[in-house]
Amino acid sequence: MRESAVMQNRSPLLVAAAFGFSILVPLLGYFYLGWLYALIFLVGYLGGFILWLATAQEASWASVRVPYWLTLAAFLLLHKLEENRTAFFEAVSARITGTPVPEMSVGLALALLIVPVGAWLAIPLLFRRDHEFGRFLAWTFFASMGLTEMAHFIMPLLANEPYGYLPGMASVFVLAPLAWWGMWRLNLHRPPGAEA
Repeated sequence: MRESAVMQNRSPLLVAAAFGFSILVPLLGYFYLGWLYALIFLVGYLGGFILWLATAQEASWASVRVPYWLTLAAFLLLHKLEENRTAFFEAVSARITGTPVPEMSVGLALALLIVPVGAWLAIPLLFRRDHEFGRFLAWTFFASMGLTEMAHFIMPLLANEPYGYLPGMASVFVLAPLAWWGMWRLNLHRPPGAEA
């Protein structure tokens, strides 16, 4: 009975909007950064979409609140700081893609920050209102942090050099397990009578 109630919250319009969002960010990544980043973004966004569709659980905000905030803090305060300090985009450009890093523009900021991070910052509000789109966004967030960021360990294999550190790699040891915890908590059933 719980599964059918959750599925009713997933109208065709909601599923279409979620799918569109899952494709939008990788397309923006392709347009501004190229095929490698588009594929990497696709893992988190399309992966999150598939995980959202595959689960009928109706997790409460209380069940994911702590992993959400810890994962967000690790992403912004550890991972992005490490990537910026160690010139992640420049390293990928020099060692893997060979394409120049684009100049920061409104479009690039939109693709990398405003759309994804803005959507992820809406998760608490949507979750508290028991909106199913908030659960979808939570899946994209945790999948992006727990699956996509693992690309830091795969990308050195694409470089024509001995396997070694790629900028951003160290903080993934903290970030990914927090996101896995979030996915596990997100997949829990909501206890009867629990608040969103």
